[in-house]
Parts: sequence; structure tokens; C-alpha cells
Amino acid sequence: MRLTQLRSFHAVARTGGFTSAAELLHVSQPTITTQVRLLEETYNIELFHRRGRSVQLTELGEQLMQLSQQMFSLEADAVQLLGNAGELRSGHLRVAAVGPHHVTRMLGGFSRQYPGVKVSVSTGNSQDVLDRLLDYRADVGVLAQFVRDDRFVSVPFSEHPVVIFTAGTHRFAQRRDIGIAELEGERMILREQGSTTRKALESALAKARVKTEVVMEISSREIIREAVAQGLGIAAVSLVEYVPGPGLHMVRIRDAQIRTYTHVLCLAERREMRMVRAFFDTLEPDIQKRKGRARA
Repeated sequence: MRLTQLRSFHAVARTGGFTSAAELLHVSQPTITTQVRLLEETYNIELFHRRGRSVQLTELGEQLMQLSQQMFSLEADAVQLLGNAGELRSGHLRVAAVGPHHVTRMLGGFSRQYPGVKVSVSTGNSQDVLDRLLDYRADVGVLAQFVRDDRFVSVPFSEHPVVIFTAGTHRFAQRRDIGIAELEGERMILREQGSTTRKALESALAKARVKTEVVMEISSREIIREAVAQGLGIAAVSLVEYVPGPGLHMVRIRDAQIRTYTHVLCLAERREMRMVRAFFDTLEPDIQKRKGRARA
């Protein structure tokens, strides 16, 4: 197998067609067609289902695409390493995060130190973040939980108290804090099952033997805010994620340690890659401050 054949296959798989792949690689369409045909004929396999001008990967094609994605991602890393010759004067850092509030603070130091590096952020749930790291669509991830998986390196970055927010008409609206027992019987609007904030709250409620009434499960933070503002129930949120707004009131829980944690992670195999290492290095002062506070 020649690298040019694999590169042609990868371009067709990415773009969904031979003509668009040719434009991507700046070669003629017959060249792309020939390279892919030779690859299939060499191994007596079928990599694409051809339907007119469109193509669809076969099951084998999907598997090869995953491998080629890793290969060309590593190739890009090698080119970047050699081209920049000692400094990250250019490049692209791809960050996957569970929410914008968890990642914004981290990016400031990196962008100031490496202004020539483009940074893009994608958001999703925890599984989305891990999937993006595993298939090399992201370089680093930011989660609100620790990942026990040898494929990843995970470093704690910060911790945040969980607070309650209510409508301005709720009985807690004139309070700065409440005791956890006061949540007994309250109508709660919670995130979906698996939410880190929800897990932390439910664990504290169970420990305190406090029962609430779950009236809604909503995956969107914005919709939860609207539901609370309309008086449909109260909700819990990590303090770093709370966004004040008209008709909303936030109260702390004074007698229970309910916290969420922000962790930064990457694939273990990519921890020493240039861009990834630089990102972790810019976080080190904040990580050391957190360790110092914990020891104190």
C-alpha cells in the first residue's frame, strides 16, 4: 500500500466524493479514482459503496478511516513540530468541553503565551468529549468529573460549590443561604441522568435523608433557567455555571459540602505532543495554587 493511495482514500472518505477529494488534494479527479481503485484491487476489497456521484463507506472503509485519521493526525503533529522549530508560532489547538464556563478561564493564559495558535472549542456532554479525544478530533478535553481510564491522562484543575437557584417569587428568594434539610419536598428541575451536578446533589440529599420531588429532567441549561424563572421548580447548578438574570435568585447551601470539579484531560499517548504539553504547562500555576490551598 502506498501512502498516496491511503491519502486519496482518506480525502474521499472525509469529503464524501471523488471530485471534492481531488479539489482538497489539488490533483485531478481521475488521479483520485485510480489511487482508490488500486488500493481496493491490491487487497481485493471494497472501501466505498458508489451511488452515482456520491459514495458511502463500507464497514471496512469505516475501520480504515479511523486508522487513517490517526495516521494523518500524527503526521500533522510531526509537520507542526518540525515547521515551528522550537516555538508554537502557529497551529491549531482543538478543545472539547462540557460547557463554556469550564474552559474560558483556561484559554486566557494559553492564548496570551501563544497568540499565533488558533484555538477552537466544541461543547457537548462527557461522552462527546471523550469520543472527540479518542478519534483525534480534539487535542484536550475539559470535564466536570474524573475519568478512570488508562487511555487518558486527567488532571484536576478547579472545584466549585453547587448552589440552588429559584424564581424571584419562591420562599428562598429573600435568603442568602439555606440548610439542606429545607429542600425537603421541594419541586426540583434536574439535569439528565449522568450529570455531574445532579450526582453531587443527589448524593448529598441521600446522605442527609432529604427527599425532593423531581418534576422535570432537562438536558439544556438554558431551558432549565426558563423553567425556574417561570416558577415550575428550583434547580441546582455549579456556581461557575450560574448566570444571573431577571426573575432568578441564587442561594448557597450552608451545611453541606456539595461540589463539582473541573478536570483537564488528553489521550495518554498524546500527553507529550507539543501542542498538548504547552496547554498543560500554561495551566500549571493554577494547578499548583489549588494544591497549595488543599494542603492548607
